[in-house]
Amino acid sequence: MRLGVLDVGSNTVHLLVVDAHPGACPLPAHSHKAELRLAQLLDTDGAIGDHGIHKLIDVVRDALQAAEDKGVEDLLPFATSAVREATNADDVLTRVEAETGVRLQVLTGAEEARLTFLAVRRWFGWSAGKLLVLDIGGGSLEIAYGMDEEPDAAVSLPLGAGRLTAGWLPGDPPEPDAVRALRRHVRTEIARTVGEFSRFGAPDHVVATSKTFKQLARIAGAARSAEGLYAQRELKRESLEAWVPRLAGMTTQQRAELPGVSDGRAGQLLAGALVAEGAMDLFGVESLEICPWALREGVILRRLDHMGSD
Repeated sequence: MRLGVLDVGSNTVHLLVVDAHPGACPLPAHSHKAELRLAQLLDTDGAIGDHGIHKLIDVVRDALQAAEDKGVEDLLPFATSAVREATNADDVLTRVEAETGVRLQVLTGAEEARLTFLAVRRWFGWSAGKLLVLDIGGGSLEIAYGMDEEPDAAVSLPLGAGRLTAGWLPGDPPEPDAVRALRRHVRTEIARTVGEFSRFGAPDHVVATSKTFKQLARIAGAARSAEGLYAQRELKRESLEAWVPRLAGMTTQQRAELPGVSDGRAGQLLAGALVAEGAMDLFGVESLEICPWALREGVILRRLDHMGSD
């Protein structure tokens, strides 16, 4: 069957269409994205204003039309941290449903981490052993660890690249003092969770997902996206540590000119790099591998599992 997953994230609204059935690898058929930046549309009270809600409704309508055009049989719509943490989340969900007929399922941070972990486990298989999975989104950082398909530990921290850029790095390029303050904040937040994971022992394989990690790996020399899903891509901490001060001294426009960095993500790449560097350092990770599957694929795989058990 043809499945569609509609991901309302902090940066983008992304419709991914796949051809899938239980027991088979989902095959991508179509991708439809819109840069919405919901996390930046919050007012001083933490609510998504009327302008933001109208934009979200329009984008969801466009995604619905794209899903219909591509023959999607079953649509799985969900939202992550930007909607989850909005003070008027219930009102947003009600208005989106009233205008579009789509009821967004709001995932908790722990659910995001678990579903992303499932996708990574299925991608690498059982031979990867104990996995540590890191995922930097626009609004949050997810960390998960485990031996099975369900992680032994999974946490979500408010350390998304978009959120941190908006709250901590107003300059272009940012002031050195602001960068240092954000670095301290990131490491303090991550350090609080390390003990929860270290009691399980060292992972056999460390994996990262998300656009932020993919772009950091690319500027550090990893294979281009044109080389396909199956090209192995790694990010070494040594390379990342060398790039962080360079990114801190660049303007958004200069970062956008780096290989693999999109205009829409260039502004938040430094914050993402500080989170990635902090996580790799505090968890003692020298090198990690980039996984092309993440949350959207996890949602699809969970749906296929339920279909197979019905």
